[in-house]
Amino acid sequence: MRILLATDAWEPQVNGVVRTLTRTVAECRAMGHEVETVTPDQFRTVPCPTYPEIRLALGADEEIRERFRAFEPEAVHIATEGPIGLAARRICLEWKLPFTTSYHTKFPEYVSARFPVPVQVGYAYMRWFHKPSGRLMVATPTLRDELVKHGFRNVSPWTRGVDTELFRPDREPIYPADWPRPIWLNVGRVAVEKNIEAFVELDLPGTQVVVGDGPARAELEAKYPHVKFLGARFGEELAQCFADADVFVFPSWTDTFGLVILESMAAGTPVAAYPAHGPIDIIPGSGAGAIDDDLKTACLECLKLDRKQVRAYAEKFSWRSSAEEFVRNLQPHPEPEKTRFWRRLRRLARIRRGVAA
Repeated sequence: MRILLATDAWEPQVNGVVRTLTRTVAECRAMGHEVETVTPDQFRTVPCPTYPEIRLALGADEEIRERFRAFEPEAVHIATEGPIGLAARRICLEWKLPFTTSYHTKFPEYVSARFPVPVQVGYAYMRWFHKPSGRLMVATPTLRDELVKHGFRNVSPWTRGVDTELFRPDREPIYPADWPRPIWLNVGRVAVEKNIEAFVELDLPGTQVVVGDGPARAELEAKYPHVKFLGARFGEELAQCFADADVFVFPSWTDTFGLVILESMAAGTPVAAYPAHGPIDIIPGSGAGAIDDDLKTACLECLKLDRKQVRAYAEKFSWRSSAEEFVRNLQPHPEPEKTRFWRRLRRLARIRRGVAA
């Protein structure tokens, strides 16, 4: 298929959404599909308020429209609800193109954490955005159930994968030998919605480590001098951080999945978390982690787990099966209608150019 993916989240952003989308694109291409990405790095952008690392492509509607015309997609997926997602949505509705969407971020909760905006307002916007979608893809059953309760429809599963070659237990140690054990690790964006303060405030033996960067890092680093803030790490170094830790601590209540959970498990490091979306779907019964309303209890429980069993559980998740599920969820034009549509659109474009001349 010719698949067009429109997303406001893309490299050089570093987060689970970007990793999911880039790996999905790579796997789809490996399966023989042609994938066109419409991403912020292709347009003029402005920094997102309160989050300058995220760039917003404002006023790119006509350029995006031309990308649609040039590529003539057979299936369209809109991954985010920002300016690019909105532009792609408008084009699909205007041209009566079927499209699918996905729910990667608990947007209403994120906005409410930063601005005085009620969560209900955020959900009203999200319902409006996703309502015309043929399928709304979500990562976990509990998120699907919650969205259905909020009035969303056509909700379909789209699970995640993990790179078990990069994230594996047999890595060289990375933490200094004089750091007291156990090593308690958190990896991710250092921002208010990630609830990192719940982790760094825990009274735990050993050493607490935070890997990542973000708007809250400077404040937390000054407030909690006993915690080791290492900044962002990538690739092999990041894999070492996971493998050399004793327990990975995931304090977020707002993530829809938490890709770092699988990355930690693939490295053989068990995961302690609250019973939130993502952890509650992945961890119970796995032997690869513990969830509890008392995060310290979950942390200490993880020290008893067999790291070989943790790794074995992660090996059940692959990016290929994730991409195959994504493709199954797409809703392409039927072949004859698709051909007629793009032929008609090219003809209209030629007529408009002639009138303009």
